[in-house]
Amino acid sequence: MSANIAEMEKRRAAARLGGGQKRIDAQHAKGKLTARERLKVLLDEGSFEEVDMYVEHNCTDFGMPETTVPGDGVVTGSGTINGRLVYVYAQDFTVFGGAVSERHAMKICKIMDAAMKVGAPVIGLNDSGGARIQEGVASLGGYTEIFQRNVLASGVVPQLSLIMGPCAGGAVYSPAMTDFIFMVKDSSYMFVTGPDVVKTVTNEIVTQEELGGAVTHSTKTSVADLALENDIEALLTARDLIDYLPLNNRTGVPERPTSDAWDRIEDSLDTLIPANANQPYDMHEVVRKVLDEGEFFEIQPKHAANIIVGFGRVEGRTVGVVANQPMVLAGVLDINASKKAARFVRFCDAFEIPILTFVDVPGFLPGTAQEYGGIIKHGAKLLFAYAEATVPKITVITRKAYGGAYCVMSSKHLRGDLNYSWPTGEIAVMGAKGAVEIIFRQDIGDPDKIAERTKEYEDAFANPFVAASKGFIDEVIHPRNTRRRIALGLRKLRNKSLENPWKKHDNIPL
Repeated sequence: MSANIAEMEKRRAAARLGGGQKRIDAQHAKGKLTARERLKVLLDEGSFEEVDMYVEHNCTDFGMPETTVPGDGVVTGSGTINGRLVYVYAQDFTVFGGAVSERHAMKICKIMDAAMKVGAPVIGLNDSGGARIQEGVASLGGYTEIFQRNVLASGVVPQLSLIMGPCAGGAVYSPAMTDFIFMVKDSSYMFVTGPDVVKTVTNEIVTQEELGGAVTHSTKTSVADLALENDIEALLTARDLIDYLPLNNRTGVPERPTSDAWDRIEDSLDTLIPANANQPYDMHEVVRKVLDEGEFFEIQPKHAANIIVGFGRVEGRTVGVVANQPMVLAGVLDINASKKAARFVRFCDAFEIPILTFVDVPGFLPGTAQEYGGIIKHGAKLLFAYAEATVPKITVITRKAYGGAYCVMSSKHLRGDLNYSWPTGEIAVMGAKGAVEIIFRQDIGDPDKIAERTKEYEDAFANPFVAASKGFIDEVIHPRNTRRRIALGLRKLRNKSLENPWKKHDNIPL
């Protein structure tokens, strides 16, 4: 027995050492943690239980049988984050550069299958040079097995990817199908083809960071949700996000104690909207003053900043927030904002997270760039997402709600459960100036008449009462009472039951 125990400890030590001390030192020299160090930061102390520590590759070509490392370049298992179960895998760059072999992929698939069985989130820490070339198509097959599981798990358990090193070629498609992607600045990158291939094919000269770095993907492409400063910040931020998310699509949102009174009055909201309708204000202020303790976990803050999405809590229970941002492009909806918000709304609906929508939108962004870019289809994504969502939906119009953008932003007509407006709400087909110039085109040459008509239009439509008289707005509320109204509404809607017609799946305008 003692000999067997000694052998076990010897094999465990070999697995923990990964590619050896020299490669561990090289990892540290780049400012990166090792796979096991990352898991220690991510998970509650002492909670990690590893599986498949002794797995080795089965490649027989190119001298590979002489080079085996227990664990084969990925650490897999389960643990807890603030006491809640998660399944994890962490690619080990010190072993074959984290390259994915058939057995490496098998390990990842095993913990994804386990997560699906018990209903727990999957967190992948990606740090890999890609497919293990020595294995050829076997490695590609392993990748594809992972892709298949990403698809099956989508909408069943939350999936979070942390890109903490290279992620290139086919490897990028697994994170791309997960719910959220965090990247680390200056040490992680994602691209389908690298700078050398780009130069050969298109003659473009570009660095790895410019092509697929954390800043590029969190600002321009929207591939990444957040760009964090280092490994530690990325891992701690992942812990924060998991705190907001349900374990799966059946358990309901997590709940935690709060000392923030549900009926807290926020007098400052009564004076937040500027007297000049063209003057901006920061919608973050509205969002934070409504949520518990002012805490808001924003998703994609650097991309399409004209719309705000993220998670908060009301009475200790998670809610999803979508809000137009007047500080950026006057809060208009454009291609990027529509895609960003649509995906977030669909995530919330998949995991039974109630959606709060704050509206101040003058319309869709005009111009040939938007039309040629397909704003019609992209705008329809957000419309489609809100229309199909069956979770509790509460909407608050703070100022402008014009035209098709009014319809799209969780209006009563898209099965909004509670639709409120502040007295400053303006619900109309378009702004007064544009409307008057169309309706009274014959008077354009007479400034006095135009001014008179404009005031007439504003008096008639630049308020929430016409919509309220038709039942499209449930109540015009004091801004200071917004939190109280939302808290009461969410209580009432906790047992909401609504089902869409049976279908295999919908056909959202992708």
